[in-house]
Amino acid sequence: MPPGAREPGTALALSGGGFRATLFHLGTLWRLNELKLLRDLKAITSVSGGSITSGLLGLRWKQLTFDASGEATNFADVIVKPLRRFCSQGCDVHTVLKGWLNPFRQPNYYLAQHYRKTLFGDATLQDLPSDDEGPRFTIYATNLLTGVSVRMTRKRLADYRIGEILDPQIPLATAVAASSAFPPLYVPLKLKTAPGTWQSLKGADLFANEAYRRVLYLGDGGIYDNMGLQSIEDRYETVLVSDAGSPFADRTAPGAIRFSQISRLLRTLAIIDRESRAQRRKWLMREIKRGDMKGTFWGIATKIDDYPLAIAGNPAAMMPYNDVAKKLAHVRTRLNCFSDQEQGWLINWGYALADAALRAHVLDPGVPAGNWPVPEHKLA
Repeated sequence: MPPGAREPGTALALSGGGFRATLFHLGTLWRLNELKLLRDLKAITSVSGGSITSGLLGLRWKQLTFDASGEATNFADVIVKPLRRFCSQGCDVHTVLKGWLNPFRQPNYYLAQHYRKTLFGDATLQDLPSDDEGPRFTIYATNLLTGVSVRMTRKRLADYRIGEILDPQIPLATAVAASSAFPPLYVPLKLKTAPGTWQSLKGADLFANEAYRRVLYLGDGGIYDNMGLQSIEDRYETVLVSDAGSPFADRTAPGAIRFSQISRLLRTLAIIDRESRAQRRKWLMREIKRGDMKGTFWGIATKIDDYPLAIAGNPAAMMPYNDVAKKLAHVRTRLNCFSDQEQGWLINWGYALADAALRAHVLDPGVPAGNWPVPEHKLA
């Protein structure tokens, strides 16, 4: 597709990865804000743990105070503090146990309740900014019956095989819980909808079957696309991807895979995720290299030394790749309590990688490197 066919502007995709992703992407947003890029984003898409971060950003977007240069001066108070407080309170164990002990409720019900009580309150998708107020926020889940992604925005909830609901009144906490309903513990989240609220779309081959419009059985958005790229990859002139997914870990001992059904399931999902993530990353880099679009990628396992900052005429990266950075790529994918140090490291790492990637591939030469947003836990 020629560059002229794309819409002007920049879109950002935030991957999944539990609270690790929530915190890593918080560092990404912090640096984007300092570089005066956050305010001008046209779209932000997210899955799983990334949807926790984007969901709060979308909910509180209108509270941000942007100065004349384009930086939100209250970003730390409005976004950082509540997310760090949230990630210091684990929720996976007690939500799962409650769901197992109550025959009338599933763990994902209690997950949504936890999100509502601690982050989102009674907000709905209608509390996200309109297109003339800020970026278009898209929260992804996966429809386990149709096998495709479900897009949840202020303007619409859509499954291209079923149709769409305009101006959905779905609680924001429920949307984020559906997006982060990772298998097998939180799947499926049952979202009931009124069949008459759906409108057909071109190619919606399942619209005629009312059963699909009555209840959606949703799972983690990362089941279908763990980078959340689908709605932006062919649309915008510039695409940025922040990926907090774990690198694939080789195994030499077959014992756990042989004897544990859960281990076998998780291993299978890890292999599927690796291949899906690799294909989307290859597509992104190929499009950029061909000149069909601009943009860049940074991942939690990226070696920061690989960014060609010297060639691009920029100051060096904020740090060399080191043992702490290597360790962060393998931090647990959980929704449990993250210590102050873990939070600081993950935020700083997301910030440093975004800084290097943007200065190497997107920004004009000569932009200085950033300063550690959480200085008490800097990585170098």
